[in-house]
Amino acid sequence: MEQADREAYRKVTEAFRRQSGGATVADIVAKTALPLHRVRELVPRAADEYSARLLVTESGEILYSFPRGFTSKYRGFKARLGRFMEKFGRGLKIAAALVFKVWIMVMLVGYFVLFMLIALAALMVSVAASSQSSNNRSSNRGGGIGGLYFASGIFDLIIRIWFYSELTKSLDRRYYGRNTPAPRPKGRPLYKAIFSFVFGDGDPNADWASREKQAVIAYIQANRGVISLPEFMTLTGNSPAEAEGRITGYCAEFGGLPEATDDGTVVYRFDELLLRADKKDRSFTGFSAPIKRLFSFSSNTKKMNSWFAVINSVNLIFGGYFLYNTLTTGAILTQAHFDAASYLYGVTYILSSTLMANPLPVLTIGLGIVPLVFSALFWLIPALRYFGVKRDNETIKRENLRKSGYGHIWDKPLAVKPTDIDPKAAECRPKNMALARDQIIKEIGAYAMPDVAIGPAGETVYAFTELEREREALEKYRAGIRDDASALGKTVFDSEGGRNIPP
Repeated sequence: MEQADREAYRKVTEAFRRQSGGATVADIVAKTALPLHRVRELVPRAADEYSARLLVTESGEILYSFPRGFTSKYRGFKARLGRFMEKFGRGLKIAAALVFKVWIMVMLVGYFVLFMLIALAALMVSVAASSQSSNNRSSNRGGGIGGLYFASGIFDLIIRIWFYSELTKSLDRRYYGRNTPAPRPKGRPLYKAIFSFVFGDGDPNADWASREKQAVIAYIQANRGVISLPEFMTLTGNSPAEAEGRITGYCAEFGGLPEATDDGTVVYRFDELLLRADKKDRSFTGFSAPIKRLFSFSSNTKKMNSWFAVINSVNLIFGGYFLYNTLTTGAILTQAHFDAASYLYGVTYILSSTLMANPLPVLTIGLGIVPLVFSALFWLIPALRYFGVKRDNETIKRENLRKSGYGHIWDKPLAVKPTDIDPKAAECRPKNMALARDQIIKEIGAYAMPDVAIGPAGETVYAFTELEREREALEKYRAGIRDDASALGKTVFDSEGGRNIPP
C-alpha cells in the first residue's frame, strides 16, 4: 500500500473510532474530507479488519458499527503475537511430528530386527548345545530342545514376514517364468505406509480455503456480480453470525460493496469480478456448493496394516517377555531356568555378559521397558486417531448437511419440512440426521423468524416469509443490472509496439 493509500485508510479508521454510535459512508466523508469513491473503497477494508456490524436504516443507508470494540484483527501487539504463536506452533508441530515419525520407524523396524536376531542367535546356540554331548541329551530335551522349538518358531516367523509379506515387496509371482521379466512396479515406501497407519494421510481438505473461494466467486460471476447473505451461507455453510463477519472479508479482498435494495435488503455487489475475458457461460441457476471430503483412517490395504499389527505384537510380546524375566529370574541363572519359557532370556543374558559386566539394567530397560512402552503407544495413537477420525467426519457431515439444508430452505422458503433436507451423499449424512436438521432450522431461524404450522400428516412445516421477500427483492435488484455490465469493450491499447488502437 502506497503512502497516500495508507494515510487515507488511517483517516477512515480514525473517523470510525471517534464515531462510537456507528457511521455511514457520508459520515466518514464529512469527517475525513476524502472523495466519496475513495471512502467507498476503504470502508469495506476497515469493516473487515475491525469486525464491523452492518445495519440498514429506513432510508436504505448502511450503518457500520463496532459493538465488539475497535480492535484490529491484523495489526497491533495482540494480532502479531497471535500470528507468531500460530506459526511457531505450526512449525513446532511439524518438527515434533518429523522426529516422532523417525523414532517410530526406527523403533518398530529396529526392535523387530533386533528381536529376530536375538531369536536367531538363541537358535544357533541351542543347536550347538544340543549336539555338543550325547550324555546330556536328556537334560537338553528339558531345556535346549524346548528352547530349540521356541526359537525355531520365532525363526519361522522371520521367514514368513520377510519373504511373504508386502513389506519387502519381493518379486510377484506374476513376473516369474518369463525369459525377459518385466520390471516390477514400485511399491509404496515402507516408512510412508507406517506413517499412514499411525498418523493417517493428512488433511483431505487442505485446499479447502481455495476451493471455497472459487465456488463463491463463480456464483457471484454467474449472478450479475451480486450475492446475498443467505446465498453466501449456502455456499460456505457458515451460520448467519459467521457469514456476516466473513462476507466483509470477501468485500475487502475482492472489491465488493454492500448495498441496500429499495426495501432495505442488504446485498453485496462485486462489479470488478464481472470484467472477465473468459467467455465461458456462467449463467447457471441454483448452487454448486463444494463439500468437504471425509478423512480416511489409512490409505494402506488391510493386509498391510495387519502386518504392522503382527510386527508390533512381536515387539510387545518380546518386551513383556524380557521385562518379566529380568524381574523374576534376574542374574541368577541355573540349569533349572533353562526351560522353554526362559531359555531365550538365559541365552541373551549369557551373550550380553561377554560385552558388559552387568547386562541386567540394559536388558530391563533396553529390551523390556522401552519396546513395551513403544508398542503400547503404537497401538494407542492409531486407536485414539480412529475415534478422532470418526468425530471429525461427523463434524464434516454436519457442515455439508448445513449447506444442503440452507440451499433447500432458500430455494423453497414457504413450505419447509425438516425431512425434505435429505441429501444422499454419505459426506452429508451425520449419524443423527434429525438433530442436525433441527439445528439447521434453528440457525436460519435466527436470521429470519419462520411461521410454524402443522401439515396434513402431522409434520411440522416452516414458512420463512422474510426469506421469500428477500428472494424477490434480490431478483428484482439483479434484473436491474445491465446485461453489458460484464462487457470489456473493444481493445484500445496494445502493448506490442505501445500504440493506441483507433476505435
